[in-house]
Amino acid sequence: MRRFLLLYATQQGQAKAIAEEICEQAVVHGFSADLHCISESSKYDLKTETAPLVVVVSTTGTGDPPDTARKFVKEIQNQTLPVDFFAHLRYGLLGLGDSEYTYFCNGGKIIDKRLQELGARHFYDTGHADDCVGLELVVEPWIAGLWPALREHFRSSRGQEEISGTAPVASPASSRTDLVKSELLHIESQVELLRFDDSGRKDSEVLKQNAVNSNQSNVLIEDFESSLTRSVPPLSQASLNVPALPPEYLQVHLQESLGQEESQASVTSADPIFQVPISKAVQLTTNDAIKTTLLVELDISKTDFSYQPGDAFSVICPNSDSEVQSLLQRLQLEDKREHYVFLKIKTDTKKKEHLPKLQPRPYSCASSSLFHPGKLHFVFNVVEFLSTAPTEVLRKGVCTGWLALLVASVLQPNTHASHEDSRKAVAPKISISPRTTNYFHLPNDPSIPIIMVGPGTGIAPFIGFLQHREKLQEQHPDGNFGAVWLFFGCRHKDRDYLFRKELRHFLKHGILTHLKVSFSRDAPVGEEEATAKYVQDNIQLHGQEVVRILLHENGCIYVCGDAKNMAKDVHDALVEIISKEIGVEKLEAMKTLATLKEEKRYLQDIWS
Repeated sequence: MRRFLLLYATQQGQAKAIAEEICEQAVVHGFSADLHCISESSKYDLKTETAPLVVVVSTTGTGDPPDTARKFVKEIQNQTLPVDFFAHLRYGLLGLGDSEYTYFCNGGKIIDKRLQELGARHFYDTGHADDCVGLELVVEPWIAGLWPALREHFRSSRGQEEISGTAPVASPASSRTDLVKSELLHIESQVELLRFDDSGRKDSEVLKQNAVNSNQSNVLIEDFESSLTRSVPPLSQASLNVPALPPEYLQVHLQESLGQEESQASVTSADPIFQVPISKAVQLTTNDAIKTTLLVELDISKTDFSYQPGDAFSVICPNSDSEVQSLLQRLQLEDKREHYVFLKIKTDTKKKEHLPKLQPRPYSCASSSLFHPGKLHFVFNVVEFLSTAPTEVLRKGVCTGWLALLVASVLQPNTHASHEDSRKAVAPKISISPRTTNYFHLPNDPSIPIIMVGPGTGIAPFIGFLQHREKLQEQHPDGNFGAVWLFFGCRHKDRDYLFRKELRHFLKHGILTHLKVSFSRDAPVGEEEATAKYVQDNIQLHGQEVVRILLHENGCIYVCGDAKNMAKDVHDALVEIISKEIGVEKLEAMKTLATLKEEKRYLQDIWS
């Protein structure tokens, strides 16, 4: 079989799943894919690689390559590399991203641009898949077009080898045949115009029909009449057609429940799952706040679950009972409610990577096990949105809505968390599992100064940081502890100032050395609030101190919260103050921040 090298750079597993799909399809099309994670540099060598290269790259944060690609990107960014370093390399790249973010598909674009700067050339056009509208709109046609592009690459390489008598060299994109060009153009039209062809038609039939349409573009067709399945110009020349019913791609089997024990084991996970009781719930916002924020305390004392401040864990939530019941009624399966449903994906389907299970929801730990032994806290906003199908109805998020309903019996409204347990009620239980260890932890050396940026519920992990620091300082009263800054923001001081009482306590006792709070909907009043609407404004107001901590005192900065706006704005503010305070161009300031990320001194825990 004709071999090609297939690399993936993934953060959450999406790029890996797509690369594995390409690997599976390769065999059917007569190719052999040598599949590796891009971080496994000992298993491939691009400097000597003669086979074509296919890369699938995701994007993380506000536009960074995934963690698995950081080493690779750093190596190829080496400015001492010659401009023809990869001149022998021919590649195709598929980038994954979300157009909701400013730097769409930037992880793939960084690698794509640098490979070309080092002499590599495309044998297949780059694809940019958008998770905002559905990755499959680009992923599926991009994969479909990969096979004819690979065939043409090998064919032209073989021809050049026969002419020159040398080792195969891939032809540039400009030398593709009209056949490949027409296939690629067809794929692009599918993506750009959201055209859905009859999935039962073969590629060759589609190409043939495209050619017929092209040849007859200026000729009146008189030998047939228009119908629901065939149209005459000008409609026949447009990228429109009557969609066919999609082919079946699932096999569904119902089986009666075999017993109580089996029915409880409905969730499978690679990580251990713990069923723990909710011991307390507190509403942190007032009833007139725009968002309702809840703190939930879990009792983990009778489990092996362990964590440290900065860790995250997953909550495994079920589907809504009422929505399940409504669906069963529509399917006329009410009498099968207690049955197990077994789904099997048909072998010839392309839907494999686009059938995700109900995903666990990640939450940051908002406590320290030193401060709350045997307990685990987390904080969340109850997600609410208007649904307009079929009528406008206020709906809640799958997980947060379920949690809010679950904790109603133990909820303490409009109060702040105390060290005392609420009155005992029947404790509801939830299933949780630990998440892969990350770097969002306090420095091992407590003398290192830290800056924390966490508006809204982004403050959650920092409460754990401060609780942990308080206990460490109690245990080591003569210890050397660095400065601790917190930039917090919310809309209104009197409605959604989360953990206000606790923060004042930390500030009074020297655990927190600087507290900078901004209220985006209130006029600045008093000493505690600076004249700033958002956390990034406060960072700029204190730019001199922030730069001193980061660049001269070897400090760390942590950012937690919204990835779409806040994290980007904070990043831009850091670029501005570094550029201003040390007198360098913004590009140099961006490189400085990139170095801080490499050194794990600029850490982000952000979400969309």
